[in-house]
Amino acid sequence: MSATPPFPSRVTGRVSAARLADTLGSWRTGGPRSGGKDLADALAALVHDGRLPPGIRLPPERELAAALGVSRTMIGAALDRLRDRGLIASRQGAGSWTAAPPGVRGDTTGLPGGSGLINLARASPAAVPGLLPAFEAARRSMRDALHDETYDDLGIPSLRDRLAARYTARGLPTAPSEIMITNGAHHGFVLALHLLAGPGDRVLVEQPGYPHAFAAIAAARAQPVPVPVDPFAAPAWDIDGIEATVRQTAPRLAYLMVDFHNPTGRRLDAAGRERLGAVLSATRTYTVVDESAVDLDLSHPTDRTDGDAPPPLAAFAPRWTITVGSPAKSHWGGLRIGWIRAPRELIDRLGERRVSLDLGSPLFEQLWLSELLADPAAPHVPTRRRELRERRDALAAALRAECPDWTFRLPDGGVSLWCRLPSPIGSRLVAAAEQHGVLLAPGAHFGVQDQLERWLRLPFTQPPDRLRDAVERIAAARESLTGTS
Repeated sequence: MSATPPFPSRVTGRVSAARLADTLGSWRTGGPRSGGKDLADALAALVHDGRLPPGIRLPPERELAAALGVSRTMIGAALDRLRDRGLIASRQGAGSWTAAPPGVRGDTTGLPGGSGLINLARASPAAVPGLLPAFEAARRSMRDALHDETYDDLGIPSLRDRLAARYTARGLPTAPSEIMITNGAHHGFVLALHLLAGPGDRVLVEQPGYPHAFAAIAAARAQPVPVPVDPFAAPAWDIDGIEATVRQTAPRLAYLMVDFHNPTGRRLDAAGRERLGAVLSATRTYTVVDESAVDLDLSHPTDRTDGDAPPPLAAFAPRWTITVGSPAKSHWGGLRIGWIRAPRELIDRLGERRVSLDLGSPLFEQLWLSELLADPAAPHVPTRRRELRERRDALAAALRAECPDWTFRLPDGGVSLWCRLPSPIGSRLVAAAEQHGVLLAPGAHFGVQDQLERWLRLPFTQPPDRLRDAVERIAAARESLTGTS
């Protein structure tokens, strides 16, 4: 049995037996003798997808047994399984509470493939080769910066100049004064959210969409309003539906990812952007466009994509669009830096609001990114594209071989496949896959509402052999749930 996690310093809440029974829904999947295992798997799925976060006190066994219509013996057996997996902890007289998912602990050499834990819950590529020369150049520049008494809270001029030039080359004329350096693309979104929306305000979001954006909206006590992105439709965005939703709900802000959308990998074409820009302008809807994956176009084997890419959405609604980006996907997630591109008036307002949250971005990271962007012909991004294309194709081939009844559209860009499962087992599959040495993010994690149990995101950010190993383990986990391969 795993060691009992310490009692949390702050119990974040509690869940009633009736509420937990309702959330569990139809949790039985096997016969009468598998009730304890089925219940443990269903509860584990709720912990993994965040519907039972750490620190939630569980109802007493007697009350939960009555709400589910089962024996206390079955409840006890399920909780014992969860304690062994480190997902709940208990103390005499204090009850039981949820713990943070620990991943697979200890010796993993006996897992399928013998290579230990494979983490597919995150979609962060390792650093692209060739970053050290830029690091050394930034280090030399840092010597001079140490003697400079001035500091621009919008970011260093060389970096803002280079980012402005990149937007101008893509069809969006931009001045350096329209750029603010941030601590990542998500930081840029949070700044815009704090400026433009408040408690009770509506924020338009895509579903499926980016989970951390949903979390930021919830933390701001705003109300997300989802609009669908169809991974198989052309176009994936229903512009007429978006317009109807905007006019009916009057959101204060929208958050969209129209360049290799996370998690579907879809991209909105120029005609769709023109229509969407007209909607945003006509309804005066401020919109944050997340361009974190804009450089990851995998549709061209030659990697010459700049001339084929549609203009930024901001080119069609310049007054109402706030564009955020970062090098996390194209270069390295450890480079915690990003930027906002917006009209000067908005940049000024964002700067005024920012001082209540932080006082600027680290200087060295700015120098490093500026060096990385100094040479437009540098091989960093083409290298990343070739790497991701190879991994995408390897993952797709492995899924077709091991899980032929799963459905997905090969994305033209981005870092993940968005897979439709033949039945609503997503959260239970995530829990089972952990026991086979693979960490996954459930499809429900990418929705505002619990409507994505038939979906699973699989990033292709790891080497091909490791992805093939992961798919074999996932197929084994799926077989343990369904009895079929």
